[in-house]
Amino acid sequence: MEVQHFANPKSGFVALVTVLVAGAVGLAVAVSLILSGLGSSRSSLVLSQSTVARMYADSCAEEALEKLREGVYYTGGETLTFSEGNCQIQTVSGTGNSNRTVQTTGTVGTIIRKVEVVVSTVHPTISVTSWQEVESF
Repeated sequence: MEVQHFANPKSGFVALVTVLVAGAVGLAVAVSLILSGLGSSRSSLVLSQSTVARMYADSCAEEALEKLREGVYYTGGETLTFSEGNCQIQTVSGTGNSNRTVQTTGTVGTIIRKVEVVVSTVHPTISVTSWQEVESF
């Protein structure tokens, strides 16, 4: 048997380097996609927690309005606990049947959302002037 010799022994080296470079580029793309997916997952979790925290703050606001309807002397200071977090009725300011303000917070993990509800009258029916999320009280 005769052994064949390639005319250009450097062509094998070029092919090996080309395969290694292509592999490195492929690995870099794969790592980039994985890291991008992890970042997206974290963003989705924070968005979900934020939505739930807002629902909790709204739930406490509704609870405070119900307690206010039952007795105009209600001033808040309660905490409701849920499976994923809690909400607090911070204060119900004002006195009597008119011009009352309810401040609540909803917390899930490290996410805190705050809601302020302004009530113009309590009886005979509750009349809400504004219901909005606020940055601080």
